[in-house]
Amino acid sequence: MPAPNPDAVKTWLLDLQSRIVAALEGVDGMPFARDSWQREEGGGGLSRLIEEGNVFERGGVNFSHVMGARLPPSALHARPELAGRAWVAMGVSLVLHPRNPYAPTVHMNVRFFEAVAENGDDPVWWFGGGMDLTPYYGFADDARHFHQSCHDAVAPFGGALHQRFKSWCDEYFYLKHRQEARGVGGIFFDDFNELPFEQAFAMTQSVGDSFVDAYLPILHRRIDMPYGERERDFQCYRRGRYVEFNLVWDRGTLFGLQSGGRTEAILMSMPPLVKWRYDWRPQAGSPEAALYSDFLPPRNWLAPS
Repeated sequence: MPAPNPDAVKTWLLDLQSRIVAALEGVDGMPFARDSWQREEGGGGLSRLIEEGNVFERGGVNFSHVMGARLPPSALHARPELAGRAWVAMGVSLVLHPRNPYAPTVHMNVRFFEAVAENGDDPVWWFGGGMDLTPYYGFADDARHFHQSCHDAVAPFGGALHQRFKSWCDEYFYLKHRQEARGVGGIFFDDFNELPFEQAFAMTQSVGDSFVDAYLPILHRRIDMPYGERERDFQCYRRGRYVEFNLVWDRGTLFGLQSGGRTEAILMSMPPLVKWRYDWRPQAGSPEAALYSDFLPPRNWLAPS
């Protein structure tokens, strides 16, 4: 099996970060700040972030390249035999929280992981990533466009991959304690090395490179829609679910904290304004209720209408 090429992955990740930030700056009209950081055990990263922009209330597109002497527990859930191995991880992760409640929050992540070879063994490597959409007010056209983009990104690499990654996303971004999905899903994959390195890398590139076309048309459709305090209030309430998932269930957050990553960069994904209420329920027949009944339950968004 061809050896992995981490240098090629790093070069692409840095270029991907730059291209995505440039596209987002073109939408918002304000520049993203730059914040470089170093990690004591090894490695570092570059955070690109915006707060109180014209379109984005908060958002970040982060690159990290970190390494360590022993794999943290969150990286061993599927590979306990690698305990004690040195490791290298790199990736780009983004979360965008637009101000307009009709514009959905979005998350995308692409990453490469390598457990360093020991005693002449081959290195153990894998890719992970995906993207998912979290609307506060649902629009079927938006969901279909996003899922079609996800489908088209992975279809050239295997006919069964999209359905598998779509189901994986539905299962992963699920708040078990609430018994509800975080959003309308997308695709998610982890521990992926069943293809040779170059093909697995190409698939991951396809996912990352498709993000702008998957999200920006949706954003353009929604950012100028008029809204009032009711919509803003519901947006803040639903953002609470985002916080709950990231702090309770998200393995990426746990890995970052367990591996000594930079807390500011790890928690960049948190929305700036959030509300919680005791046992709140939407009014029957309302647009807020439609989110729960028509959009959060997993469904095949690409099925013929």
